[in-house]
Amino acid sequence: MFVFSGQGSQWVGMGGGLLGERVFVEHVRAVGEALGPFVDFDLLDVLGGSGGLGEGVLGRVEVVQPALFAVSTGLACVWESWGVVPDAVVGHSQGEIAAAYVAGVLSLEDAARLVAVRSRVIGEFAPEGAMAHVALPVEVVRAELGSQAGLAGRVEVAAVNGPGSTIVSGDRVCVEGLVAGFGGRGVRARVLPVSYASHCAHMDVLGSRVDEAVGRVSPGSARVPFYSTVVGGVVAGEELGGGYWQRNLRSPVRFAETVEGLLDAGFRRFVEVSAHPVLTSA
Repeated sequence: MFVFSGQGSQWVGMGGGLLGERVFVEHVRAVGEALGPFVDFDLLDVLGGSGGLGEGVLGRVEVVQPALFAVSTGLACVWESWGVVPDAVVGHSQGEIAAAYVAGVLSLEDAARLVAVRSRVIGEFAPEGAMAHVALPVEVVRAELGSQAGLAGRVEVAAVNGPGSTIVSGDRVCVEGLVAGFGGRGVRARVLPVSYASHCAHMDVLGSRVDEAVGRVSPGSARVPFYSTVVGGVVAGEELGGGYWQRNLRSPVRFAETVEGLLDAGFRRFVEVSAHPVLTSA
């Protein structure tokens, strides 16, 4: 089982060590060509950390998300060239685009356009917001949100990553206040390094823009099962059209529920395909 994480695993030079791997470089070049009409950066320069590129450029959502897509799909290509092939795939948030590509649901051209346009729409139109990780069960976090009247409609559960790993998303001042409150009670909580709030009402204003931008995506049949963290279970590849990717951006990520379903289905070996493991400990 290949697990594709979303944003958060990036680091400067994250692909540098792989640039001597022929399969990886060939794939990244193909991704760069597919991204070309939609981006203003050189993918190999970003991944190698060359040309003075550093934290600044990786702070741009329209750069980091396509770069992470290239790294994760490139790693999958390398492992498959070594005979390590997935029996199924699952993705977390943006990672579902890479998962859909590796499953054969999306062509490279469609996947590259989707990740480029999705991230550009976020960068240009998403309201200022914040996200935070809270090391508590989702039921406890939801109870806390419900007990504070000032948080209603302003902070939501954005992802459930594990039994004690919950992501919240919403207005920055509210998210920061929530984190401070949890910290004061000895609960591990931290604000994530993003300037927008995915998987909450902040994304509602982007829905039509995402649909319009990715309307040409033509999903096909999956060559391996695609487990969706939008619905919490396996879905047919043909269901991953434009409307699905709007839900992918807006709906909470049901990662823990999906993993439970995978375990029930008999999966026991999970390989996180990312520049740095962020879900393995969830």
